[in-house]
Amino acid sequence: MSRVDVLAGELGTTVRGLQRLFAEYVGIGPKWVIRRYRLHEVTERLARGAAIDWAELAAELGYADQPHLVRDFTKMFGEPPPRYAARY
Repeated sequence: MSRVDVLAGELGTTVRGLQRLFAEYVGIGPKWVIRRYRLHEVTERLARGAAIDWAELAAELGYADQPHLVRDFTKMFGEPPPRYAARY
């Protein structure tokens, strides 16, 4: 799942309703969980060592574009994905 509104629709609730449920039962918002899932997927693919088409991966994970993915990753991990991959 890559967007809060899509998840809310699939669950038959509103975005705000989903946010309330997450706040009550998880303690964080659904957007944070989806973001974390996306970035976990990136690290899993980096760990496999295969070549990554960053633009394709960004689209697959629901990012608007490749720079958005790289900014999100860098904000979470403190370095861009290729540098992160080189260290691990």
